[in-house]
Amino acid sequence: MELIIQDSKNNNFQKLAKKCTLALACVLFSFSTQAQDKKAKDLLDQVTAKVKSYNNIGIDFKYSLNNAKENINQDSKGNVTMKGNQYVLNFMGVTKIFDGKKTYTIVPEDEEITISSVNEKDDNAITPSKMLTFFNSGYKYTMDIIQNVKGRKIQYIKLVPTNAKDQRKEILLGIDVQTKHIYNLIEVGKKGTKTTLTVNSFKTNQPLSKNQFTFVGSKYPNYYINKLD
Repeated sequence: MELIIQDSKNNNFQKLAKKCTLALACVLFSFSTQAQDKKAKDLLDQVTAKVKSYNNIGIDFKYSLNNAKENINQDSKGNVTMKGNQYVLNFMGVTKIFDGKKTYTIVPEDEEITISSVNEKDDNAITPSKMLTFFNSGYKYTMDIIQNVKGRKIQYIKLVPTNAKDQRKEILLGIDVQTKHIYNLIEVGKKGTKTTLTVNSFKTNQPLSKNQFTFVGSKYPNYYINKLD
């Protein structure tokens, strides 16, 4: 009888020990995740602060679009100059100028210019300046892998959209650990599409002309003007 009681006590103790071990593991994992999220947020905050500290920013970039199922592989290059919310973007043969009030989309191939207004307060309005700080809301984020790219340490942060309707599964944001500049951005779509934007050069506080962000209509005398509003 004593042996049976003793075995029963041992079994109960083992069950309790397993439960305590599992609970402890869950707590430790939770603390680890929270610490990781804090590190990710701290790094993103540093990137945002660095971007806002510059008077102007000039970026040359490469854009890649891949979809294995659809057999799509496209590469394009572009550049953008930004100052505050103003910008000049050259991409895929099209120039976009935003002077702070209106956007001018210039398409030389069609000899057409589209003029439209942009509400900068609209959170859904996507502009080049917002692309450097888009991660500040609407995402869950955690630290991911760190890679050595030509002697540069690139720390990746995984961003997962909180909006279930978002067609992006996740985003990997690569950040140069030393400069706190964005090195690349990889978007993975729910349908298998993968886009990668890689920064080839990142210049700051460059001398700009007074009419850098001014649309000069006289440069396009034969263009069709399409005013949306």
